[in-house]
Amino acid sequence: QVQLVESGGGVVRAGGNLRLTCVASGNIYNIDRLDWYREAPGKEREFIAGSRGGSKIEYADSVNGRFAIPRESGKNILYLQMNSLKPEDSAMYYCNAGIRVYGSTWIVQDVWGQGTQVTVSS
Repeated sequence: QVQLVESGGGVVRAGGNLRLTCVASGNIYNIDRLDWYREAPGKEREFIAGSRGGSKIEYADSVNGRFAIPRESGKNILYLQMNSLKPEDSAMYYCNAGIRVYGSTWIVQDVWGQGTQVTVSS
């Protein structure tokens, strides 16, 4: 069993910064990809940042230049550093990963965290 746990959400004023953390745990053989998504009320869940299994890190146009995803080498942790936050960044933020576990390494499990709420006040 594997799981993703996000943390670091909260309420911040416009122009402020937050850093979200996603920790992957369990019987992990390899993490093929580790990405961030967000979902605002009444809107579809959207990709924010990550590799989506490719070789390059991509960012949504709406956050490019303001958000970054530093990752600790050798650790199953991904951060979402959010700078110059805007009210339109308010959403539930989710971590998503493609994970292979010991015993079934040929299968890539699609795993979601429970989300962490970010609210940006104007």
